[in-house]
Amino acid sequence: MSADFSIGQVLARLNPGRPLIIADADEVILRFVEGFDQFLQEQGLYLDLTSYRLHGNVKRLADQIAVLDVEVTALLDEFRQDLDSLQAVDGACSALTRLSTAADIVVLSNITECQAPARRRNLQSLSLDFPIIANSGPKGAAVKALAAHTTAATFFIDDLPQHLASVAELAPKIFTIHLVGDSRLKGLLPVPIHANCHADDWAAAEAFIAARLT
Repeated sequence: MSADFSIGQVLARLNPGRPLIIADADEVILRFVEGFDQFLQEQGLYLDLTSYRLHGNVKRLADQIAVLDVEVTALLDEFRQDLDSLQAVDGACSALTRLSTAADIVVLSNITECQAPARRRNLQSLSLDFPIIANSGPKGAAVKALAAHTTAATFFIDDLPQHLASVAELAPKIFTIHLVGDSRLKGLLPVPIHANCHADDWAAAEAFIAARLT
C-alpha cells in the first residue's frame, strides 16, 4: 500500500495530546449513494433502495427489473475508478472544520490504494484536507492502532453497524457514533447496539463530540 494512505504515515501526523476523530467517508462525509445513483441513471438504470445494500437494488429504468449482482459489481468498479466528484453530506464540512480546531481528524475509508488519490482530491475540493487511510475489511484494528497514539478522547463515526461493532470489540473506550448521510438509507438498518450516539445529522454528531471535548 502506498505510504501516503497507510496507518504509519498518518500516525506520524497525529498529536498525542489532542483528541482524535476518525470518520468514514461514504455516507458519513460524502454522498456515495447519490453519486452512484446519478451514474446509474446515465446508464439507463436506477437505485430502488429497499434494503441497505446495492446488490439487488439496481434496476433498469425501462422495465424496473433488477440487474444481476455481477453486473452491479462491474458498475461499482467502473464508478469507483474516479471518486473525486461526490458531494458532501449536509453539515459535514462545517462541522468537521469547526471540530478540527480542537481535534485531529482522520478519514478511514474502505477503498483501494488506486482509489485513494481520487478520494483525497474529492475531500480537498471540499476544503477537507485530512489524512486518509485506505482500509479493507473491519475497521476495529485500524481504529485501535490510531487511538493508541493519543492520550485524549477518541471518536469513531460510521454508517455501518459491523464497523461500529468491530471498534466496540477491539477498542471499547472509544466513543462510537452512528451517522447515515442519505435520508433514503435511514431506517433500512436496525439500530446499531454498539453506538454510543445515534446521530440524525452532523449537528447532533458535532454536539455529542463537543460536549466531551469540553
